[in-house]
Amino acid sequence: MTELEIKQQICEIGKRIYNRNMVAANDGNISVKLNEHEFLCTPTGVSKGFMTPEYICKVDEKGNVIEANGNFRPSSEIKMHMRVYEKRPDVNSVVHAHPSYATAFAIAGIPLTQQIMPEATISLGSVPIAEYGTPSTMEIPDNIEKYLPYYDALLLESHGALTYGQDLLTAYHKMESVEFYAELLYKARALGGPKEFDKATVEKLYEVRRKMGIPGRHPADMEMPKDNYGNGTGTIKAGTGMEVSPELVEEITRRVLAQLSGK
Repeated sequence: MTELEIKQQICEIGKRIYNRNMVAANDGNISVKLNEHEFLCTPTGVSKGFMTPEYICKVDEKGNVIEANGNFRPSSEIKMHMRVYEKRPDVNSVVHAHPSYATAFAIAGIPLTQQIMPEATISLGSVPIAEYGTPSTMEIPDNIEKYLPYYDALLLESHGALTYGQDLLTAYHKMESVEFYAELLYKARALGGPKEFDKATVEKLYEVRRKMGIPGRHPADMEMPKDNYGNGTGTIKAGTGMEVSPELVEEITRRVLAQLSGK
C-alpha cells in the first residue's frame, strides 16, 4: 500500500470506530508503522468519524513530528503507541478506543478472562487490565509494558481498550472482538452467569489456534503470572515454537517472587 492508501485506510477505520459507538467526540487514536523510523497517526482534538487523509500526522519513533498539516498535531497518546512498537517488533498497527461494554469492564476492574465462546478463546485467549495511568503521560506506557509480550489486546483501567496487530485491519478486528466478548459476558452475567469452558476444552481450542498458525501473542503460547486483577495463569507452555530466553525466565521468576512476598 502507498502512504496515501494507508492514510485513507486509517480514515476508514476511524469512521467504523465512530459509527460503532466505540468512541465519542474526539476520543480514540490510531497509528500505523511505515518503517522503523516513521509512523502515521491520527491527530489530537479531531473526531475519528470525520477525518480525511490530510488530517493524518507522521512522527518518528520518539513521537516527534515529521509531517503535520496546518494545526494538526499527533495524538497525545502517541507515547502509548510507541511503547507497543518498541516492545513488539511484530506489530505494525495500534488502535485505542472506548467501546462501551469493554470500557465498563475496565472501569469496574474486571478483566475479560472467562472462557465462554470458542471464537474469543481462539482469537484473544483473555484480555487483562493494565493498571490505571494518567492519559498523555508516561504512566500508561509504563503500565502496559509488562503485558505486551503476552497479549494482543488490553483493557486500560478506567480508560478503554488497546489492540494491536500485524496490520491495521487486524488491530481493528481485535477491537471489535474485545467489545463483542465484553458484551456477551455482560449479558450472560445478567442471565445468571456464563457457563465457562473447562480446562480441557480451553486447551483443545488453544491447540486449534496453534494449528491455524495465527500470528501474534496469546495465552496458548505463554501466560504471565497472576497479578492483583487475576490476569494470567502463571504457566509457560513448551513446544509451541515460541523461544523462551533465559532472560525472560529470570524476569518472570522475579515477578512471581515479588508477588509472593507482597511487593
